[in-house]
Amino acid sequence: MKLIKTEKIEMNETLKVLESRRSCRCFKQQMISEEELNQILKAGTYAPTGMGKQSPIIIAVTNQELRNRIAEENRKIGGWNEGFDPFYGAPVILIVLADRSIPTYQYDGSLVLGNLMNAAESLGVGSIWIHRAKEEFESEFGKNLLKQLEIEGDYEGIGHCALGYAKEAAKEPTSRKNNYVYYVK
Repeated sequence: MKLIKTEKIEMNETLKVLESRRSCRCFKQQMISEEELNQILKAGTYAPTGMGKQSPIIIAVTNQELRNRIAEENRKIGGWNEGFDPFYGAPVILIVLADRSIPTYQYDGSLVLGNLMNAAESLGVGSIWIHRAKEEFESEFGKNLLKQLEIEGDYEGIGHCALGYAKEAAKEPTSRKNNYVYYVK
C-alpha cells in the first residue's frame, strides 16, 4: 500500500453548509424575507438538469390560505389525524414539479430540491423536504391548482421544500456509516 501525502485543507463555506444542513421540523410563524426567498428560488433554478433541459418548475407558496389547503391535502394523503401539519408550521412551501417528457425529470427535480435546501441553510433559513407531491398533483386538487395557476404540461410532483426560521437549533448529525464510500484507485 502506498501512502499519499495529504495536506490539511480548510473547509470552504459551501462544504460547511453541506455538512451542517439538517431538516427542520419546528418552524416559527415569522415569514422569511422576500430577498431570502428570491435568493433561494434563484439557487433552485441553477440546479443541474439532464442535457440542460430544465424540466422542473417551482411553485412558491407564501399565501397562507393556499399553504394551509396544500398542507391539508398532504395530510390526507399521508393518512395523519386531522390537525396535523405535515409542513411543521413552515410559512413557505416551494413545490417542485418536473416535465415527465424529459427522461431525467425526477433526477432534475431532486437536484432542484437539494439546491433549495442548501441555499436556505446558507442564509440561516430552515428547510425540510416533504414528500407526497406526486400524489397531490395526480389528484383533482393538484390538477385544479395547476389549472388555476395556468400551468400547462405533463408535470409530476417531485417534492415540497418547506421553509421558515427554525424555532430551535439543529441537531448534531448522526455519524456517517462505515461503508458509505468505496475507493477505486
